[in-house]
Amino acid sequence: MEVRARAPGKIILAGEHAVVHGSTAVAASINLYTYISLRFHSISVSDESTNLFPLLLFRIVMIRKMWGRKMVDLLILDRSVIRRDDDDTLKLHLKDLSLEYSWSIRRIKEVLQEVGCPFSSTPTTCTPELLKLIAALVEEQNIPEAKFGLASGVSAFIWLFTCIQGFKPATVVVTSELPLGSGLGSSAAFCVSVSSALLALSDSVTPDFSKQGWSVYGENELELVNKWALEGEKIIHGKPSGIDNSVSTFGNMIKFKSGSLTRLSSNMPLRMLVTNTKVGRNTKALVAGVSERTLRHPDAMKSVFNAVDSISKELSTIIQSPAPDELSITEKEEKLEELMEMNQGLLQCMGVSHASIETVLRTTLKYKLASKLTGAGGGGCVLTLLPTLLSGTVVDKVISELESCGFQCLVSGIGGNGAEFCFDLSGGSNEAQ
Repeated sequence: MEVRARAPGKIILAGEHAVVHGSTAVAASINLYTYISLRFHSISVSDESTNLFPLLLFRIVMIRKMWGRKMVDLLILDRSVIRRDDDDTLKLHLKDLSLEYSWSIRRIKEVLQEVGCPFSSTPTTCTPELLKLIAALVEEQNIPEAKFGLASGVSAFIWLFTCIQGFKPATVVVTSELPLGSGLGSSAAFCVSVSSALLALSDSVTPDFSKQGWSVYGENELELVNKWALEGEKIIHGKPSGIDNSVSTFGNMIKFKSGSLTRLSSNMPLRMLVTNTKVGRNTKALVAGVSERTLRHPDAMKSVFNAVDSISKELSTIIQSPAPDELSITEKEEKLEELMEMNQGLLQCMGVSHASIETVLRTTLKYKLASKLTGAGGGGCVLTLLPTLLSGTVVDKVISELESCGFQCLVSGIGGNGAEFCFDLSGGSNEAQ
């Protein structure tokens, strides 16, 4: 049996950087996903996991045999159908990057013996001492220097796997529609999808194995997924805000201020053109730059942050208000466009724009479309609102022009479902989609 899970990326609709200084921010899920497939290599009869779905572990075979002087029919439970096609290893296949890592279960037990039995219902922070041990396991894989930024993500995977499932041989395949390091929450989507898949086959949740297609966890189970994903994010980022993993887990939209998260429900369809400038940026340096500017110009920057706070609040109100007809939707979209333009202007005041971002802004403005950076800035991604009545021809022209500049363009719906999972009872093909 194989479990598959997926989790969406995220965008910041308003409030990036200013949120660090007490303003409100609004984030939303996007219909671009990271996919995980999980398959255990073998299952022992004594394994507690057999209680999850025992009928899948056996084939009932009827044979005819002489019993004394009589011919009788016997029903036999045949365990030969259990898949034992892999050795005693934990494998992680990052399919998009053509990278595959594996560890023997014996080696993981040696290094992480103090982790003990799985404790899937109790999200736990990885201690610095354990993190060093996990890092040693990762270093054994000889990750290419150009891909060394992946090491923290691989470490997060090992921690989540051993805590939730223990020491079991398995293969995990990862694919993603999210560009790495572009501010779209790729690491959070990874942690959420991994947690979702692992918990689906744990004692902490009770999924419906017979249901076809993608399923959504219940509220309490989503909370558990979110808490485990945050533990993974801590390994990758140190002190994450929790916004990215929350949006990826619960979907839709979230309003965030001073550590408090409020889930929002959108009452209007939103579609965005997400332009990846492919320009890398140093988030810590950009955040520090805003703080330094605030120290130099405290009164002016306070006004900037207050303005951003007002924009975020108005934006969340517009999104949640009813839109009974096309005219109402168009009016709301026009207001959102103005708010996006104002927010972008304030981000420029903070000093976090970039030449590549300005190129996207100029290009989309030619088609009378509103855009703003999303995330840290300094490169990364830019959002462009695509109004409901905008023709597909115009969208194609905009994309063509942006791609001619070397940018990557992705069209996505906004505010969809969060973490989802499904089961392949046939054993699957190890494809994470």
